[in-house]
Amino acid sequence: MANPHWSDLPRWQKAGTLIVAPAEIVLTALAVADLIRRPSAEVRGPKALWWAGLLVQPLGPIAYLAWGRSAGRRI
Repeated sequence: MANPHWSDLPRWQKAGTLIVAPAEIVLTALAVADLIRRPSAEVRGPKALWWAGLLVQPLGPIAYLAWGRSAGRRI
């Protein structure tokens, strides 16, 4: 079965998707908003690299929020 439908998924997979997907969206939105507002001097590494990293879900946004921001203001 190459493309299972939502109705074909077990209950635990549906529940996991409904929990993880919104969390991933929120983390990405927070990371994007912070990266837009934060000056380059307060970002560890090049901003362009972090923009590319945010596309790697879900590790990119988590990595940026945990390690990409230098000391300075917080969101």
